[in-house]
Amino acid sequence: MAEHVTLGKSTLAVHPIGLGTNAVGGHNIYPDMLDEEQGKDVVRAALDNGMNFLDTAFIYGPERSEELVGEVMKEYNREDIILATKGAHKIEGSETTMDNSPAFLKQAVEDSLRRLQTDYIDLYYIHFPDEETPKDEAVQALRELKEEGKIRSIGVSNFTIEQLKEANKHGDVDVLQSEYNLLNREAEKDLLPYTEQENITFIPYFPLESGLLAGKYDENTTFSDIRDSRPSFKGEAFKENLAKVEKVREIADAKGEEVAHVILAWYLTRPSIDAIIPGAKRAEQVVNNKRAGDVTLTDEEIRKIDEIFS
Repeated sequence: MAEHVTLGKSTLAVHPIGLGTNAVGGHNIYPDMLDEEQGKDVVRAALDNGMNFLDTAFIYGPERSEELVGEVMKEYNREDIILATKGAHKIEGSETTMDNSPAFLKQAVEDSLRRLQTDYIDLYYIHFPDEETPKDEAVQALRELKEEGKIRSIGVSNFTIEQLKEANKHGDVDVLQSEYNLLNREAEKDLLPYTEQENITFIPYFPLESGLLAGKYDENTTFSDIRDSRPSFKGEAFKENLAKVEKVREIADAKGEEVAHVILAWYLTRPSIDAIIPGAKRAEQVVNNKRAGDVTLTDEEIRKIDEIFS
């Protein structure tokens, strides 16, 4: 596999296996589960192993993930790192709303720069759409920040196809981040064909469906976190999904690889999926994830995995 890939129409060259950092300081996502020093070691493990693409967001923490990533980045050459972060969440008291207004996004970028202790962000995403702001106006604000050198490229996340088309009216969107995995293939209907056509990189989140597609669970596994509420973890669906994963295990075993690596490698065979950003809570998981970039699947294996989850 190529050592680096370019994201969309941007000039950003990244290792195809990046690091999602919601478990680095994301105390609101993993309450009472995270050790911050361990989180910083996760970021170091990625950078020490040539995985130069870090993905964080204001809402991880909130704020804390950006702060910790920023602390670690000071130990490295900033130019060797491709840093992505996201904003849109507006927290007022106990109320959280989405805001894509130009004024809010410009302030959000300034705040992220301060927390990250850097003078530019390589990829800045509008994390979630709001109801009010025309998306081309929101992107126009990011284009102005790009012209000022504060961000290098523009991303949107969780946008519908209509919102994405409006955001990309002038061809400014470089990256779309959206939910996509073999158990949730909704994006294949319209998002993936559009990103392929427009030379926009599609970065899937939940690529391993919270570990379900990593082959780590069996019918007796129970969950007391976000997984408990996801349909793919419930009742009969959970059993059926485990059975599908076992079929992938046969392919993985024949190759001497782990299920997770084979599935992540499959995503990288999809048009416009240039990079993936699996998360990790421990340094050894980061190094393990990197292995997916070295797995080569035959056309027959690609087709077979596609069919298992059709």
